[in-house]
Amino acid sequence: TPKGSCLESVKIAIDTGYRHIDGAFVYYNEHEVGQAIREKIAEGRIKREDIFYCGKLWNTCHPPELVRPTLEKTLKILQLDYVDLYIIELPMAFKPGDAIYPKDENGKIIYHETDLCATWEAMEACKDAGLAKSIGVSNFNRRQLEMILNKPGLKYKPVSNQVECHPYFTQPKLLEFCRQHDIVIVGYSPLGTSRDETWVNVSSPPLLKDPVLNAIGKKYNKTAAQVALRFSIQRGVVVIPKSFNPQRIRENFQIFDFSLTEKEMKEIEALNKNVRYVELLM
Repeated sequence: TPKGSCLESVKIAIDTGYRHIDGAFVYYNEHEVGQAIREKIAEGRIKREDIFYCGKLWNTCHPPELVRPTLEKTLKILQLDYVDLYIIELPMAFKPGDAIYPKDENGKIIYHETDLCATWEAMEACKDAGLAKSIGVSNFNRRQLEMILNKPGLKYKPVSNQVECHPYFTQPKLLEFCRQHDIVIVGYSPLGTSRDETWVNVSSPPLLKDPVLNAIGKKYNKTAAQVALRFSIQRGVVVIPKSFNPQRIRENFQIFDFSLTEKEMKEIEALNKNVRYVELLM
């Protein structure tokens, strides 16, 4: 993000009423997020315990001995004592080292063989040390979740699994599996996503142009984005819409003064195309 834009956006979000902030070391802006939180605390607008901050363990830091130092580095950048949630960002590991995307001479990512269960044990130790209140995962499928859930001597199960989830990619099977195990689905790209061809599959049409979402929005005097967000939260999916536009930050929050009927929920569910915008091709 351009310098300062993240700081301003987080302050506007906090003033609007947002309390859940989804961050990551790999976004390179945690220093601004931490500053925004601290400034709002100093203003008396919030207390630290009002904020729910999620940080992420990057792919190059899966070896168990790297987990705690990586989280400690994040806390130092944020200038906070703990994160509310710390999650394994992806189930696959990259070669440890200074390069965020380690590549070979052909420009291919260099992967690293690690044991997810050992990484999870190091995450559990971070929770025990009070550095993270809760621990979870991201981009895990059922098989990868089961590896952790069935791990001998499991101390804490993942509280959440952050995955792409929106009306064009509704994740019904994963949602049901997670419900059975009391794992909360946190949906990223709940409004579809930006049309950035470097990391997005742009062959799918933009979600917010969808006629069904727009027609339902018209009925409630809401935008297609507000309808898409309302749909997710009515299904029990946590949403983390990203925006740097002050008006849209506020709009995305205005989804608690209406609710969708069962018929409308079914109509939106029927939009599922089972295709990802974020294919994680690396």
